[in-house]
Amino acid sequence: MAKPAASPKPVSSSTQPRRRRLRWALLALAFLAGGGAFVWPQLYGYAVTGAAYGARVACSCRFVGGRPLGDCRKDFEPGMDLITLTEDATARSVTARFPLIARQTATYREGWGCVMEPWGN
Repeated sequence: MAKPAASPKPVSSSTQPRRRRLRWALLALAFLAGGGAFVWPQLYGYAVTGAAYGARVACSCRFVGGRPLGDCRKDFEPGMDLITLTEDATARSVTARFPLIARQTATYREGWGCVMEPWGN
């Protein structure tokens, strides 16, 4: 005699809220990814421009003006708090970074002043 087929296990009440939360989390993640893709070009443009401006201004401050690199932050525009600066004294250059997104370098050249490194595409 054949054994009767087992009836499917009912979904417990504790797994339904988990599935609902998972769906909402995936929907929120998709929404954030879509919004990030929409905003990314503007954010990237501001990051590269801010890093380039910071490198150029800090290089001029340091190697033309002779001021210490820490003092050069005074010359930044408001809102440039995320830009960090590093100096290469032997190359006479300053690199400015916007965290995780952009890095730009300006190098002092006698007679030319501070010149930006070529931008890559």
